Amino acid sequence: MKKSENVYLSIGSNLGDRESNLAQAITALSINHDITDVQSASFYDTEPLYFTEQEYFLNTVVGCITSLNPFDLLDVTRRIEQMLGRPKIREKNIPRIIDIDILVHGRSVIETAELTLPHPQLATRRFVLIPFKEIAPDLQIPVFNTTVRELFIHCPDSSHVTVHHMEKEA
Repeated sequence: MKKSENVYLSIGSNLGDRESNLAQAITALSINHDITDVQSASFYDTEPLYFTEQEYFLNTVVGCITSLNPFDLLDVTRRIEQMLGRPKIREKNIPRIIDIDILVHGRSVIETAELTLPHPQLATRRFVLIPFKEIAPDLQIPVFNTTVRELFIHCPDSSHVTVHHMEKEA
């Protein structure tokens, strides 16, 4: 029996129907038989950080339990991104239909060309820490050796992040 780990993912979109893109990614995760107990934070409207001449992102953090190792989970997230229309080859910080990043995989500490865990920019992104704090404020983050809440308190990012209000049908 493989060991199950608590995993947290950041999901974002700023092309097309952002709400639908996030919802489809969360659904795709939840129907994978190796992933259980999927919980999502609220959705947040967030200003783009690096290439600012683009639409605001919609972001969330999802917590789940998986028996997949970090690299197999990375394969799953890449397949979901491709299924939702994200190209295999992609530039950093450009508009995207979907972006799924593994933030934390249990107590895993990995540094390879393909994957770094915990996510190296975790402590410097409000658009990650605000929804992360909503669902796991007291989670101890390996390497950083502190909680999500503490990372948020000391986050240097001052970008605009607000709770997204779903648009109601007329």
